[in-house]
Amino acid sequence: MDVELQVTVENLLARYVHAIDDDRLEDWPGFFVDKGRYRITTAENYERGLPLSIIYADSRAMLADRVSALRHANIYEAQRYRHTVSSTLIERIDGNTARATSNFQVVRIMHTGDSMLFAGGRYLDRIRLDGKDSRFEEKIVVLDSCSVDTLLAIPL
Repeated sequence: MDVELQVTVENLLARYVHAIDDDRLEDWPGFFVDKGRYRITTAENYERGLPLSIIYADSRAMLADRVSALRHANIYEAQRYRHTVSSTLIERIDGNTARATSNFQVVRIMHTGDSMLFAGGRYLDRIRLDGKDSRFEEKIVVLDSCSVDTLLAIPL
């Protein structure tokens, strides 16, 4: 086991979910390389090799546009997330790249205080390793449920 690689990847994942959970959405695109890809899909679509995505972006600029829309254009009920990420398995591809698979659950907390399990599934990540500046080349969020609440506004 490569302990340094494990720590690097788990730190990236922790910083990523804390930025979302702490409503620092403007920081979210910075976790990706310039041409990084972000995709949310269902397990059924992923397993069948279907390209349909619930959310898809293929650059940091597209992610920044999404944040801008969330802040200034979209209307959605006030809410916040709390992520739990676990069981991260990592495979080094080469000296600059790793692949990681993690389980996740997201609790959604509404402005009323009501909480519910909002999403669960796997993160399938391809990570460019660059010390403290490691970033996602690709993050595929694979949802276990094929039922997705229409309030999926904030990134997972």
